[in-house]
Amino acid sequence: MRVATDVGGTFTDLVCYEQLPDGGNRVRAVKTDTVYPDFEQGVLNAMERSTIAAANIEFFAHGSTIIINSLLSRRGVATGLITTRGFRDVLEIARGNRPDLFNFLFKKPPPFVPRHLRLEVTERLDNHGRVVEPLQLADVEAALTTFRREGVQAIAVCFLHAYANPAHERAVVAEVKRLWPEVAVVASHEISREWREYERTSTTVLTAYILPVAARYLDQLEARLRDAGLRVPPYMMQSNGGIATVESAKRNPISLVESGPASGMLGAVALGHAIGELNLLALDIGGTTAKCALIDDGTVKITTEYRIEYSRKHPGYPIKTPVIDLVEIGNGGGSIAWVDEGGKLHVGPQSAGSTPGPAAYGRGGTEPTTTDANLMTGRINPALFAGGDIQPDMAAVERALSKVAQQLETDVPGVARGILRIANDNMTNALKLVSVNRGYDPRDFALVAFGGGGAMHGAALAQELGVRKLIVPVNGAVFSAWGMLVTDLRRDHLRTQLLPLVEANLPALQNLFADLRGEALAEYARDRVAVQRVVCEQHAEVRYKGQEHTVSIGLPDSKLTVEEIARRFAAAHKKAYGFTLDSRIEVVTLHVVAWGRIDKPPLPELAVTGRSLAAAHKGTRRVDFDAQGIHATAIFDRDLLEPGMEFTGPAIVEEPATVTVVLPGQQVQVDRFGNLHIALHKSAASAHSQ
Repeated sequence: MRVATDVGGTFTDLVCYEQLPDGGNRVRAVKTDTVYPDFEQGVLNAMERSTIAAANIEFFAHGSTIIINSLLSRRGVATGLITTRGFRDVLEIARGNRPDLFNFLFKKPPPFVPRHLRLEVTERLDNHGRVVEPLQLADVEAALTTFRREGVQAIAVCFLHAYANPAHERAVVAEVKRLWPEVAVVASHEISREWREYERTSTTVLTAYILPVAARYLDQLEARLRDAGLRVPPYMMQSNGGIATVESAKRNPISLVESGPASGMLGAVALGHAIGELNLLALDIGGTTAKCALIDDGTVKITTEYRIEYSRKHPGYPIKTPVIDLVEIGNGGGSIAWVDEGGKLHVGPQSAGSTPGPAAYGRGGTEPTTTDANLMTGRINPALFAGGDIQPDMAAVERALSKVAQQLETDVPGVARGILRIANDNMTNALKLVSVNRGYDPRDFALVAFGGGGAMHGAALAQELGVRKLIVPVNGAVFSAWGMLVTDLRRDHLRTQLLPLVEANLPALQNLFADLRGEALAEYARDRVAVQRVVCEQHAEVRYKGQEHTVSIGLPDSKLTVEEIARRFAAAHKKAYGFTLDSRIEVVTLHVVAWGRIDKPPLPELAVTGRSLAAAHKGTRRVDFDAQGIHATAIFDRDLLEPGMEFTGPAIVEEPATVTVVLPGQQVQVDRFGNLHIALHKSAASAHSQ
């Protein structure tokens, strides 16, 4: 029995894959409310609801929003920074570029560590890691005296050029632990060995800020799972698309910042390999947010250029840790519709969450949400709302939508259609950011939509983008949790070492790669992972001399040549920017990805009983498809659909945790795993209009 749980902003999901004594298998999926602030309670509630005996679990993986929520809600701890003398204001100076050039009222966001808690020690290294000024450890004791007086609970240590030589940082961390063993402390080289002092300082500070919070949460989760009978150590989902042991996650909790979305994207990769679809746009629509990423030739891009709270008006805070390259927007099932002072309708980013939730929940919510609009248009069956667990308060839905209708001087159905149209436009723009804006044509991709809202909105988004088809996976509402079951352990080791691409520097490149592989193997050995299960990949961040930023390329494990590196760089640069230059090339950062392979369950095939499509047909109801009109729509029970079945929209496919909306003229096929493949056939659109 293998179990994965994903704690989201609104719901906590659980997926259980179980091998049966007769050789078959069974997959169970459960969705429960997320419990604030005791997130682990939501996990236990999901296990109880699924009737899983914890003692029977052989593998347990967990993803959580605890890290990102602690940062966004400022629920970390008082943090101090120890840095190189003369550089205490790096965190406040930040970067000069701002997202809105014409906003003359722009103010930089306040740093997580105020100036009086940013203290300096005497030390200095040059960019090669050579000592310019020796470290004065006596300065550390004076800093700790100030931190104790100010109630600091965590300390970040970040020195200039420590990525090249971490000796001074290691000495200071050792001194802090000697003088104050109770305080949490983390140094920049433990999190990132890349250059750019502001980004590295920001990452270290944010890690320290949530270090005690993460340790407390992980300890509580482990203890409560153990008390429930779990006999195996749990694994944690990381933002880089791999899983890690709890001990590793405690050492580097910032690696969990986007753990939930990452697992969904890796699930889409695994699904694509299983069904032969290697070029995918992956879209996860939850209760609070929508996340999307591009999968090119079966792989998803990893970036260290990640920011929290970044927006059109806010530069955000950089976190230089490997994260799946995704775009996240505040649009989900609980996103609130509102009218601004100019009379314009918006959807999100504010969310009703699960408490009080959308107006339909009947828990006191008074603002209209995307979920309320889907109910009003008939796309969601009130009798099966939330799997039948909630009887929707349709009177509250009517009141919430009427309030907006009065502001816009229109009717309730018009408001519901408008909410869905704006939500879809927001998500379409997000999908364009990961495709069109990066040189990819959506028409070359299939869209895989999952999460509680993915199937409801995917058909409209697929039509707008012109993708080849839409894929709605089995158990799509809990797909991110399923993705954890097909994910390997992963460690990323990066090192900035600026080297011109010439023959004389190839031995240095090979030696650096060997060092990084050694670090990865040593870390796995510390976590008791067998070396024979570890597989390493090599990548490099490369640029033309004089450029500010880089492009990433994969490199072979052996026989590195200048010509091969240059060829791969030219192809990647051409794809990203549309041109190449006749200029010298520099290797900036080396990157080793070390995978710890684990046994993964196969994607179970759906049994074929010979059941007819008519047996899955539940009847018809009138559904509002916005610009395509109101149609008498066929309703199907997804649990009764079998491989090979085909039908044409308009249709609604119902399952306990979500609904698949099939627009008029779109054709549906069920593959051998039970996934729905939806293609657009415009000629059929008019045949179903009533």
